[in-house]
Amino acid sequence: MNWRIARYAIGLAVALGLWPVGEAVADEYRLGAGDVLRVSVYQNPDLALETRLTEAGVVSYPLLGTIHLGGLSVTAAEQMIGDGLRRGNFVKNPQVTVMVLQVRGNQASVLGQVNRPGRYPIEVADMRLSDLLALAGGTASTGADKVVVVGSRDGKAYRAEVDLPTLFGPAGRGQDIPIVHGDTVWVDRQPLVYIYGEVQRPGPMRLERAMTLMQALAGGGGLTQRGTEKGIRVHRRGGDGRVQALTPALDDTLQDGDVVYVRESLF
Repeated sequence: MNWRIARYAIGLAVALGLWPVGEAVADEYRLGAGDVLRVSVYQNPDLALETRLTEAGVVSYPLLGTIHLGGLSVTAAEQMIGDGLRRGNFVKNPQVTVMVLQVRGNQASVLGQVNRPGRYPIEVADMRLSDLLALAGGTASTGADKVVVVGSRDGKAYRAEVDLPTLFGPAGRGQDIPIVHGDTVWVDRQPLVYIYGEVQRPGPMRLERAMTLMQALAGGGGLTQRGTEKGIRVHRRGGDGRVQALTPALDDTLQDGDVVYVRESLF
């Protein structure tokens, strides 16, 4: 939902007494350095201003001088400007409107296997991981089922690994991490296995969860007429970096990077 529409809806709910004021303010977007604002005061066109918040989160406003708006909600910024005009006897009953024209101060990055990698504005205080992935066009066909979110929380380094199928499952709300300024979401490539030898379609294939050797062979189109299930080898790199040749059963599960070799039958 567009943040301006959300803000209007919340404001209407507050006016009707359907939404506690504290919750309305908490859910609003908070201004950040670099944001471009348009400030207007009803029936006072000389007090209209279009400006950008500095790195320190301040702006210079007519009659009031330098004021700090960084970190405030839009409602709180309107209140601060209105109070200043009222206390200075500049406007008797100021009706101030602050509009965010460009969001630059609160952004998060999405990198890796997504359709539109880049930096995206955090336009609402309650943006979630699923919202950010949607802005990036979702994960690409080459993307893994797990994503990593890194950033900081309470001044400490933060890292979380999220399983996307779980995220979009019935109990996934708890996995839908809130996104804050400076977060980076990384989508790794999908895990792959490689199959060659006497199969119909040799080459790399996506490693599905708990994929067995039999399922991988089926994904490769099955064995050729010359292929045999006897003596199939799986080459797997161990923790020490060395490659081992294994002879697994058909119902054994494969791992990312496994190379399956199907031998030719001798008879």
